[in-house]
This record gives sequence, structure tokens and C-alpha cells, in this order.
Amino acid sequence: MNGNEMSQCVRRLVTQSALVLMCSVSSIAGADVILHAFNWSYTDVKNKATEIANIGYKAVLVAPPLKSSGCEWYQRYQPQDWRVIDHCLGNKQSFKAMIDALNAKGVVVYADIVLNHMANERNGATDFPGNAALTDYASRRSYWNNQKLFGNLDNGLVSPWDFHEAKCISDYNNVWQVQNWRLCGPSPDRGLPDLDPNNYVLEQQRSYLQALKNLGVKGFRVDAAKHMTNWHINQIFTSTIKSGMHVFGEVITGGGTSSSDYQNFLGPYLSATDHDAYDFPLLNAMRNALMPSGWMSSLENPQASGNALPGHRAVTMPITHDIPTNSGFRYLIMNPTDEHLAYAYVLGRSDGAPMVFSDKTGTDSGRWVDDYKQSDIKSMVFFHNRVQGQGQEGVWADQCVLTFQRGKEGVVGINKCGEERWVKLNTSGKFYWYRTYRDALSGETFSISSSTKWIRIPARAARMWYAD
Repeated sequence: MNGNEMSQCVRRLVTQSALVLMCSVSSIAGADVILHAFNWSYTDVKNKATEIANIGYKAVLVAPPLKSSGCEWYQRYQPQDWRVIDHCLGNKQSFKAMIDALNAKGVVVYADIVLNHMANERNGATDFPGNAALTDYASRRSYWNNQKLFGNLDNGLVSPWDFHEAKCISDYNNVWQVQNWRLCGPSPDRGLPDLDPNNYVLEQQRSYLQALKNLGVKGFRVDAAKHMTNWHINQIFTSTIKSGMHVFGEVITGGGTSSSDYQNFLGPYLSATDHDAYDFPLLNAMRNALMPSGWMSSLENPQASGNALPGHRAVTMPITHDIPTNSGFRYLIMNPTDEHLAYAYVLGRSDGAPMVFSDKTGTDSGRWVDDYKQSDIKSMVFFHNRVQGQGQEGVWADQCVLTFQRGKEGVVGINKCGEERWVKLNTSGKFYWYRTYRDALSGETFSISSSTKWIRIPARAARMWYAD
């Protein structure tokens, strides 16, 4: 998304004593861990199906299945045609083979969906896929029929009258502009042609989603949902299309319920649809809490302070692909240790569907390449699955430390500060006695044989103990 979208985060300082016990917060977790296989080829995902399943992922979000040109990651977000799948990362055959391979291992596929706009190409053309593509369809009819999802490839998909006026968004707080004008780069860029949801366009978009669902897709990430009216979204995602699907939108915000972009975009999106959304309020809350001046206790119940979405509507994450790949969002990148602690938080808590970002673009010297199988992430996914469905109750929180238990089955401790901390567990009726609790990250163990137990959380580290 365009860098102007994100307003500056507001730093919150929670003014409370460092020696206050956390309140009890009970909730039930049912959400599986999602792997965002960002910019992976469909064949690469297929070939790693066994490994992905063995780590414990239950869903994989993959590159937009559509026709696009060029091999830069952002060109996958510039559609030329929804009726066929063909781009640098695969085609319909490899897409279906990937679905089948993952399904065989008990893992489902979520598709990234781009419906707000088409490609910025051919000197600002607004006929798609264009005459050259239609000629290619006709000359290689057998190939393109094998890539077809729906429709008649003898005709174009959309025409100039299927778009809003060609104006660039200049004010990202203006809801009308954001939802009716174009995402543009610096002048003289003409921007991404913004679709007008007329009856014909809606019909094509519904046909596209239904065709993907028929192939076996089980979820949709709605790209640039902030730039579509909620009426448009609800017209596309009919009850038939949504049935049995996990649908979640990308509505980037710079804060929680008090921020203007939450009030203008994310709040109305959650009210007007029954979709889930990326939990950008929580991402900002985690970043602020992990700063030297922040308080970890602010993460004890962030929803209560308007800094997290309701758990059953939230896709939670410390980072998304937009953050490192767009200059306007790079300030949200956490240092590697803080990101590790944030992953421990989202994979340790009961609320939300946690997502792990694993990049194939190689940005930032390959920092996030193969993150899905890093030892700490694998251990955190294991812990999440081990305690899934257990309630959550606070144990201790202050500026440095956040500790909470997951029923009797586990305990999470996160220490952002530079010295080790000890936390007391009141164990009566809350934990298993004479049973080993093992840290998924380090292998360290403890057991309980009295009404209190002190546990150690090393400096700048997390611990995720589970009942062995």
C-alpha cells in the first residue's frame, strides 16, 4: 500500500506501578496458525507441504492467483485478468497441485485477493487484459483454456467505463478519496486504475471468488480493503461464497480505536462486515510496549484499552509484507529480538489467528527468508498448538515483564529488559503438581510441589512452558 496511508503511531505510556498483579482475562482460542508464504512459487509451497504440516501450520496464505506480468513482488498486486492464473510464481495447474498437496497433509490454502484495482501499464490503459493478451489467448488457446477459472477469453474482462475517474489520492484521511480515487506514486505516476463496482464488475468478481473456492481455496485475504467501500465488499462476498471460508481484510491503521484511520476505516469495516481483519492496533501496541519507555503490562488486555481487535475477528502478527517493502511503513520494523518477543506473545496468547511471515524477496539482506522454519518459530507454533483451546489468565505484569498462563497446560513469560526476572506462580488449583513443565524454546524444566513456585525469565527473552 502507499506509504501515505499510515498515520504516525501515538506512543502510549501506561502509568501504573511496576508491582501490580495482572487481572484475570479468560478467553478461548480456536484459531490455527497461518503461514504467509510471501512471494513463494506455488510449486515451492507444494514441495514443502510435508514440512509445513509437520511444523504445525494449518493454513498457508499464497500469492494472488491471477494474470500479471513481471516478476517483482508488487506486480502480483497489479492484476491484468482474474479469469486465468498465470504469473511468475505459477499458473492454474501449479496452483491446484499445491492445494491438493497441502490438503493431503491437513493444511488449507488461503488466496490473496486483489479486487480494488487493475495494473498500471500500457501508458495508463483501462482495457484489460488488453489486445496483445487477447491475441495470445487466441493463438495459444489450449494453454490458456487450461489456466482459465471462468468466463470467455475471446472477450476482454473490463473496459474504460468500469473504472472511477483517474484522480490520485492526496488526502488519506478523506474516506471518499481513499475509496474512489487511485493509489499513485510520485507525480507524474497515473496510478492503479480504481474499479467502479457496477453490476458487471461485481458479477466478474463473484465469479472469480467462486471459481477459486471451487478449486479448493478455504480463505481469502482481501488486499487494499481500506480502498473499497463496505457496500462493494458485501456485494462481492455473498453468503454462498463466504460459507466455510476464512475471510479477512487488510485495513492498515496507525493505532487503536482512538486513531482517526481506525475510526474512518477499520471500525466501519468491522461493523459493516462479518469479516476478520489484520490486527494493526495490536501490532502498534506490541511495538509501543516493547520500546524502552513502554510497559509490557499494556499487553495484558489490550482490547479493553482499544488497542486490539476482538480475538475472534483478529489475524495477529508482528510484521506483514507491506512493512519492509514499503518505505512509508518501515518505521514499524522491530529489531530482531523485539520481533522474537512479539511472536512469543501472538503465538502464546489465546486471542487471534496468528500469522507467520516468511519472505522470498530477500529484502533486508534476506532477514525473513525461511522464517517459517527457524527454530524459535517452530517451537512457538508447537506451543500454540499444544495449548490451543485453553483459557488465558494473567500472572504478573510490569514495565519489563508480561506473564500469563494458558489453563493448567502452559505458562508464557516475556521479559523485554536487560536483566533476568523471577516471577512467582500461585499454584494451588491452577497448575499440575509433580508434573514437568518444559520450555518449548530452551528445553528448561520445572515442576510444582508447593503452593508457590518462582520461575526465571532471562533478559531479553521469552519462555513458553507446557505441561510435558
